[in-house]
Amino acid sequence: MTKHTIVALVADKPGVLNHMASLFRRRGFNIESIAVGHSEVPHRSRMTIVVDGANTMVEQVRKQLDKVVDVVKVFDITGDAMIARELALIKVTATSTTRSEIIEIVDIFRANIVDVASDSVTIEVTGDENKINSLLKLLRGFGIKEIAKTGRIAMARGAARASPVEKKATKAKGKKTS
Repeated sequence: MTKHTIVALVADKPGVLNHMASLFRRRGFNIESIAVGHSEVPHRSRMTIVVDGANTMVEQVRKQLDKVVDVVKVFDITGDAMIARELALIKVTATSTTRSEIIEIVDIFRANIVDVASDSVTIEVTGDENKINSLLKLLRGFGIKEIAKTGRIAMARGAARASPVEKKATKAKGKKTS
């Protein structure tokens, strides 16, 4: 099994996320993460979905997603050179004696302290999954009170692959035109 990163440009309207997630559910895939936000194209959202599965099964689902009317274009960028990032907010127990040690660790990871309370600090960290997991491992010794993580967002590097927008794929009544 391989973690696949699927990127899709979709219509920005209610029900699209549910429709796409249902295709994965029907195939028995667990979606590890999903991140959706506005794209550079008006009325279009960029969706990044991470699933764990065999290459052939993921490709089959990708082809089915490509047929969905509200999907403009979909790519599996797993094998491409890509930039992938996640964001985490981590609330850590901090006392007057441990606060400086936590700050040193945060600095090493180029993270930011975004909130300080008498009994805790909240850290913001951005990076790949390994960086975030490494920071979490170090902070667990202090006592983690709360974690909020985004899913992976990703795009192909440089001209490695045309983005969904560059393909200029449009759909009219379920049929694609170029």
